Amino acid sequence: MRKVLGLAVILTGLLVGGAYAQRFVVVTHGQAADPFWSVVKNGVDLAAKQMGVKVEYRAPETFDMVQMGQLIDAAVASKPDGLVVSIPDADALGPHIQAAVKAGIPVISINSGADVFQKFGVLMHVGQEEYIAGKGGGEKMRAMGVKKAVCINHEVGNVALDQRCQGFKDGLGPGASVEVLAVPTDFTEVRNAILAYLQKNPDVQGILTLGPVGAEPTLQALEESGKIGKIVFGTFDLSPAVLKALSEKKMAFAIDQQQFLQGYLPIVFLTNYVRYGLLPANKVVLTGPGFVTPENAAQVIALSKKGIR
Repeated sequence: MRKVLGLAVILTGLLVGGAYAQRFVVVTHGQAADPFWSVVKNGVDLAAKQMGVKVEYRAPETFDMVQMGQLIDAAVASKPDGLVVSIPDADALGPHIQAAVKAGIPVISINSGADVFQKFGVLMHVGQEEYIAGKGGGEKMRAMGVKKAVCINHEVGNVALDQRCQGFKDGLGPGASVEVLAVPTDFTEVRNAILAYLQKNPDVQGILTLGPVGAEPTLQALEESGKIGKIVFGTFDLSPAVLKALSEKKMAFAIDQQQFLQGYLPIVFLTNYVRYGLLPANKVVLTGPGFVTPENAAQVIALSKKGIR
């Protein structure tokens, strides 16, 4: 009996360590050191550990679609068991993703690309529908009386961010005006651009930033100009600074897309697909939007300290 049990343990170990030793590659447009994408990578790492697979996370040094395409090509050439990609620019990345699918590599998209993933042969998408999320932000500001607002875009060329701004504009409704302000990713340059905008547009009532890269310098600009509490300020995505500002009631809301799940779920899905041919029936698994406000910020702060939010 002991010999039989011992053999079963050995066989199980061989399955997990041998035939089940899958390797996946994740290629996104966001660096793992970024406050948002570091949480995505935490999800990737936990799923890899729980599923017993190897996962490599790769991203360009800046928002660079040429480099991202090259990273996807390199991943395909390494012949992984599965690939996870974000699709911020369908025109630039589509051919690279299609090459992966043609090579027989199962692909799941995350974060951006909900509107285009199927035409590239991608199995499914994990993320939020950006237009709907932006519209929710606009509706929230409309309820607060905002009729003139600005949408701060820190990644010009990222279609998902364009969709957020368009949804925001539509959510504010007829009669409201929304200007899109393009900014770089450097903290000081963003802050200075916001300060200059506020000087030229003293009647602006609301600001929506599209991520912590824009939110944190905007917060500083509002503090320096004495506009905290006078302008309704909301953002997409979370960071420690954003959560602190929410808890101190310096911001109205943050739109949370639960990016931890965007890293975690694709690895679980790919593992089960490669091993057992199993995949959820829904082609799009929505992780957001949800809203973090001053009322529930404390709970989210506790989770963020664990690298989950």
